[in-house]
Amino acid sequence: MNQPVVNQSEGVGDNIVLRDLSKFYGDVLGVNRINLKLEPGITGLVGPNGAGKSTLMNLIAGLNSPSRGSVEVLGVKPSRTEKFYSQLGYCTQYDSFPSGIDGYDFIRNTLLIHGYDKSAAEALTQQALQQVDLLKAANRPVDAYSKGMRQRIKLAQAICHTPQVLILDEPLNGLDPMARAQVIALFREFADAGNIVLISSQILHEVDLISDRVVLLNSGYLVAEGDLTHIQSETGEPMKIFIRSSHANDIASSVFGLEHVVEVQLHYDGEGLFVRSSDADAFFLALNGKVMAEGWHIESIGPADETVEAVYQHLIVEQQVAT
Repeated sequence: MNQPVVNQSEGVGDNIVLRDLSKFYGDVLGVNRINLKLEPGITGLVGPNGAGKSTLMNLIAGLNSPSRGSVEVLGVKPSRTEKFYSQLGYCTQYDSFPSGIDGYDFIRNTLLIHGYDKSAAEALTQQALQQVDLLKAANRPVDAYSKGMRQRIKLAQAICHTPQVLILDEPLNGLDPMARAQVIALFREFADAGNIVLISSQILHEVDLISDRVVLLNSGYLVAEGDLTHIQSETGEPMKIFIRSSHANDIASSVFGLEHVVEVQLHYDGEGLFVRSSDADAFFLALNGKVMAEGWHIESIGPADETVEAVYQHLIVEQQVAT
């Protein structure tokens, strides 16, 4: 799939913009020629081990310098360090804490480094700890925290200075189901306020639940990006659609003759059907016309297999065959 071309003036101030971005470690490829624009909302970064996810995140966060190309976050380059890091929060997948420090000082010291005075730093520390539900454990040494608590204190550090961009490398690792749900809700609240969240994860069903759009990497290359419906239509892979209706038999008979419909299968209870279409947009348009003309009642309709895992597996297999 061709990578998008990012225009020099295209919405830089509100987005993360990567232009021809490459990183090499000697002869080893990290990422190569990435052109990408990340908009407000939650973007899931997906790929197997060695795909380049952490490299790309470190480049966006200004922790690595590119071998070629450029990064701008909300119109600011990493070289403008004070401005750059005032608007960006980063949460690594690795644990690294000063020996003996407690949770409260870990956050407060971060805010003091950002230039906040003591009073503001203390208020923001309380706010960040409350957001990740660690107020009761704030005065305990981080070394004594569980894996899930360490994950949450790192997240508190990433959000404590109220940034507009969050870069989160495997942020859900080690969280129990309750903490996971709370943290995901925090990401959604942050994104709904008009901010940018970039999350890497190898747990593909969680990417489905969290993300507004996905970026797929393999072997350092951008495989695809966008919302799942767009990516799936770009692959040319027929989309599987499930329709729930008391008129399932009539619908099946009617849509089977459409040129872009390649398969129709009735559900076992007779109250639904599966349709595979090579052109989902054309199918939905044609179905709308038939529903209006026939007066069919549609209880629900939606993609039956539109998941990150399904799309990713198709694209990776396709890329391997091509090479």
